[in-house]
Amino acid sequence: MEFMELLQARQSVRRYRNEPVSEALVGRILEAVRTAPSAGNFQAYEIYVVEGKARMEALAEATFSHEWIAQAPMALVVCTNAARCEYDGKEHWALQDASIAATLAHLAVVELGLATCWVGAFLPAKVAEVVEAAEGHVPVAVLPVGYADEAPPRSERRKLEEFVHRCK
Repeated sequence: MEFMELLQARQSVRRYRNEPVSEALVGRILEAVRTAPSAGNFQAYEIYVVEGKARMEALAEATFSHEWIAQAPMALVVCTNAARCEYDGKEHWALQDASIAATLAHLAVVELGLATCWVGAFLPAKVAEVVEAAEGHVPVAVLPVGYADEAPPRSERRKLEEFVHRCK
């Protein structure tokens, strides 16, 4: 799939088939994350792979009761790890790294024929508790992963002139 086709194929999916994701596919997603650009090459992110009915239900509850998350067979929780940064403003750099990692994971999921939805609506402390995150690992994105059981309509996007500002 060409890159622009991949971007067009990406949708926010909130319904998943009851079908597990193979460990081989999970490994490919995580390898994509490993290639992520990183401020100072500190790679200031951590990935928690969430599986199992009880854990997925707890994760759904921690995301303001987005119960559809529990339909997915698994999820990735992407966290910052500011302690890995050596620059001042560690949280800023870690947030960039984690966001890039989550974006690459998101695109890898789609390229592999799977589906996800970037979930940012949650209290980080609650999600951290669900995944038993180490101290200093702050969740920034939850990506439920599975096989789509819906084909949502494309959402509208702003026109370029609404958000592009040229500086000369």
